[in-house]
Amino acid sequence: MSEKIIYAMYGDDEVLKSSAKKLVSNGVNITEVYSPFPIHGIDPIIGVKPTRLGIMAFLYGLTGLTLATIGMYYFMVVEWKMNIGGKPNFTYVENILAFIPISFEFTVLCAAHGMAITYLILNRTLPGMPAQNPDPRTTDDKFVMEIRMSENEKLSEDTLEALLKETGYEELEKKIVS
Repeated sequence: MSEKIIYAMYGDDEVLKSSAKKLVSNGVNITEVYSPFPIHGIDPIIGVKPTRLGIMAFLYGLTGLTLATIGMYYFMVVEWKMNIGGKPNFTYVENILAFIPISFEFTVLCAAHGMAITYLILNRTLPGMPAQNPDPRTTDDKFVMEIRMSENEKLSEDTLEALLKETGYEELEKKIVS
C-alpha cells in the first residue's frame, strides 16, 4: 500500500513553530519535524509525548549500584581479603564508607552509558543504521515538517496545500512511499 507524504521546508525555526501551531489548530496532524538543532517548545505543539528516558536512567543507575556492591563484596570480602589502612576485611558493612565513591562512580557510569545506548537505539541512529532524514539540508540550516496523508484523512490534499501556503514555507515536496 502506498502512502503520500508532504514535506514543507522552512528557513527559520520560529516560522516553523508558528506554522505548526497554525496547522495543528486547523486539525492537521504533523508526523515529524527535522531540524539541525532542538526546537524548544515544538514537542507539545506537534503532540510528542514526554520521554521516559529518566526512568530508564534510574534503572540503569540501580543496576550499576547493584553490580558495584556485589563486585566490591566479592573482591574485597570474599575472594581477596586485604588489610588496607587497618580496616576490617571480614564484613562489607564495616567497610561500606570506603566503598561509597566506587558505588557512586559506577552508578553514574552505568546510567550514562545505558541512557546513551538507549537513546541511539530508540532513535535508530547507531552507526550502520540507515538515515531517515528526508533532506540533508536539515543537518545544516533548514527545517522540514513531515505530514502524512494517511494521518490526515479528514483533510483533502488541496485543503492541506492551501493551509501550508499560508504558513510561508520555502519548498514543498510530495513523495509517494510504498
